[in-house]
Amino acid sequence: MPLTNGDVGPSPAYLLPGKPLMDFTKALEVLEKDFRSRDGLDAETLLDSQKNGGLTYNDFLVLPGYVGFPASEVALETPVTKRISLKTPLVSSPMDTVTEHSMAIHMALLGGLGVIHHNCSAEDQAEMVRKVKRFENGFILDPVVLSPTTTVGEAKQLKEEWGFGGFPVTESGKLRSTLVGMITNRDIQFHPSLDDPVTSAMSTDLVTAPFGTTLTEANAVLSRSKKGKLPIVDSDGNLVSLLSRSDLMKNLHYPLASKLPHSKQLICAAAIGTRPDDKLRLQVLVDAGLDIVVLDSSQGNSIYQIEMIKFIKKEYPQLDVIGGNVVTRDQAASLIAAGVDGLRIGMGSGSACITQEVMAVGRPQAVSVFNVSSFAARFGVPCIADGGIQNVGHIVKGLALGASTVMMGGLLAGTTESPGDYFVSREGQLVKAYRGMGSIDAMENRKAGSGGKNSEQSNAGTARYFSEGDRLLVAQGVSGSVLDRGSVTKFVPYLIAGLQHSLQEIGVKSLPLLRQGVLDGTVRFELRTVSAQAEGNVHGLHSFDKKLYS
Repeated sequence: MPLTNGDVGPSPAYLLPGKPLMDFTKALEVLEKDFRSRDGLDAETLLDSQKNGGLTYNDFLVLPGYVGFPASEVALETPVTKRISLKTPLVSSPMDTVTEHSMAIHMALLGGLGVIHHNCSAEDQAEMVRKVKRFENGFILDPVVLSPTTTVGEAKQLKEEWGFGGFPVTESGKLRSTLVGMITNRDIQFHPSLDDPVTSAMSTDLVTAPFGTTLTEANAVLSRSKKGKLPIVDSDGNLVSLLSRSDLMKNLHYPLASKLPHSKQLICAAAIGTRPDDKLRLQVLVDAGLDIVVLDSSQGNSIYQIEMIKFIKKEYPQLDVIGGNVVTRDQAASLIAAGVDGLRIGMGSGSACITQEVMAVGRPQAVSVFNVSSFAARFGVPCIADGGIQNVGHIVKGLALGASTVMMGGLLAGTTESPGDYFVSREGQLVKAYRGMGSIDAMENRKAGSGGKNSEQSNAGTARYFSEGDRLLVAQGVSGSVLDRGSVTKFVPYLIAGLQHSLQEIGVKSLPLLRQGVLDGTVRFELRTVSAQAEGNVHGLHSFDKKLYS
């Protein structure tokens, strides 16, 4: 019989009385032979609405697999459209309290994508697109060029406007004109007179490179020259393009940056509606350098969006189009047939959205993502899981159910790079304003129409919820605030590291392998009861400090 207190007995303890012990070295063989079905459920069984109802992210878990590699080896590259891939599967939402140029720039630098909102004038939105496209470049093909008559004061104003201060000066003040000098911050910082022309302060001892120089060669020249900018000139001395030292530094600090391979510019996406006026808005955005257009609608399966998709694919074949939002295969099929390059999935699952409550229309997010993405995958159309993302675990679940990327609103709204100012709440906490685009505040915002009498009809919120002509606005979102999360330059790397560790615990080294594991049933899931959800969260403590990263 077994002995206690650490004593060694002559015979082992029997956990199964009456049955002999098996050879422990044969455990894997016994598992394969005696247990034909694996632990947990496959995705199709889990997301069977007829058996389990409509599930969302908190209703299930992914079962662990085998860890045979470090988390740092997990690759997160994934497509966001048919033609464009990102190094990380993270996208910021086109909401006016989430994504303007600062968020779009930093999301792209960190390997994701920011979608600039359209609750503003077309000119303001285009200006944000230009700021993203100019932020990091290989060869800058359309640099800001000054003429010899430009004043020092005007050069300082341009620095404030664009955020950089190194400008080439040509004879005509335009590209492809003879280069006569460069004006930099150092040249104008302490110049005594703002009315003097830039020729009185500019540098004329320039290092240039000839047209036809490769990017690698130009970078080498710039590194040796110790200059801030490298002008590229043709055989006649005319300015053709420009290279910036600051972009070299950005390449070192942000190796995952989402950039176009030919121009090395950051990838930029922006949202528009489906009204006739949005065709004019789109032209302005394309002229500014837009790469991806997102058609912003709460219900994407409409004649308005289908016609807009066909228009864009005909008039702008170089532009990738993301349609949505959809939550059913029927909705998705209409947009796929019209020619979309990507889909947004979600209706009523956002933290500031009340569509499901008010309209009684929508679908729980997990079952939406699985059904739509599995259908869209047949046609090579990537999907964005949009809404319901509260933590790293939700991101992992959205990706496991077939989404190529996830879109975040409230999760990023409290960061430094989101629009708006911080304020102190009544509880003494540092917070930032956040609102759904279906909130009354957003739908009554007048910036979209530049403050004109038809501003409400030009508003992104009213357009998104088909409310442009309504005399009485019905809210499908709320206004509130979110806690300060610091800068996305720290928060997004935390999300990336969390994703890598999660995939490591699941036992897959990349997102394609995760999707393959779900399809072939080797990645398994488990339903969670209410008690299981409580158990899986912090419990039994008198107090605790939930610090997510350091």
